[in-house]
Amino acid sequence: MKTRSLVTALLLVLGALFAPGFGVLTVATEARAATRISHATATSMFRQAGITWSSSGNCSDRNNPTCTSFEQLNLATAQGAQTLRRASGCALNITGGTETGHASGTYSHWNGYKLDFARTTCLTNYVKNTFAYAGVRGDGAPMWKSGAGNVYADEGNHWDVLYYNCGGC
Repeated sequence: MKTRSLVTALLLVLGALFAPGFGVLTVATEARAATRISHATATSMFRQAGITWSSSGNCSDRNNPTCTSFEQLNLATAQGAQTLRRASGCALNITGGTETGHASGTYSHWNGYKLDFARTTCLTNYVKNTFAYAGVRGDGAPMWKSGAGNVYADEGNHWDVLYYNCGGC
């Protein structure tokens, strides 16, 4: 009986330590259930914040890589773009959303965590002067990390932004 009680107690402790969102091994960037929004909702939010968007194909089809789609965008990602617009004061133009054609992974464009922004002097200066340099990504892109933990990667002709949260919305 004592062995069974000991095993049960050990399993409860291990469960608490490793349970997502609870244990000591939890990290700020761990995947959480996200509220997804429609393309129409996202464009309305962007319009209200004065954020523009464009696509090389002049379309919004999620399944076409030449389009810029916001279908299934995480609400926190859209809010993060609004926060960036307000905080930076920069004109923002989104050139990539949830459409196919981007790299895969948990924290990907397709899964609603990323947006691409056209590179402007204002945005570049804001990111580099406000956020902490965070090293180089595996593909060679230098990164900056906001105080909220969101990651801004300089891909040369645009900013690839990973939103773990809304950035203080």
